[in-house]
Amino acid sequence: MFIFKTHIRVRYAETDQMGYVYYGNYASYYEVARVEMLRSLGTSYKEMEDRRIMMPVLELSSKYLKPARYDELITIKVSIPEKPSLRIKFKYELFNERQELINIGETTLVFIDMNKSKPCLPPMDFQDKLAIYFGENT
Repeated sequence: MFIFKTHIRVRYAETDQMGYVYYGNYASYYEVARVEMLRSLGTSYKEMEDRRIMMPVLELSSKYLKPARYDELITIKVSIPEKPSLRIKFKYELFNERQELINIGETTLVFIDMNKSKPCLPPMDFQDKLAIYFGENT
């Protein structure tokens, strides 16, 4: 399993009238975590798209445990729990500044060959970078 942590500060525009992060913004937080995780592995969405591979979201789930509030620094822990194939699953845990778990979520993305408009395997170098986290030798 590969695990990565990043942080995001809640902006005023992301909150509702109660001062809580609006529920729809959690999907954006998940995306921030995914993008930074990929960057930590030495790749990016842009690089994937330059290689003619896109990664649309196929599924998303989110469970709200406690509210996040304006100006809090949120820690987002994102993991890849299983070796990617045509699909890649991400799990998220969000913590407030008191290290309380406030949200859990999952997304499943699919690798799509943009030239063929069909699912494909991730690039081999991406697979190689993840192999050590799933007990494989490269």
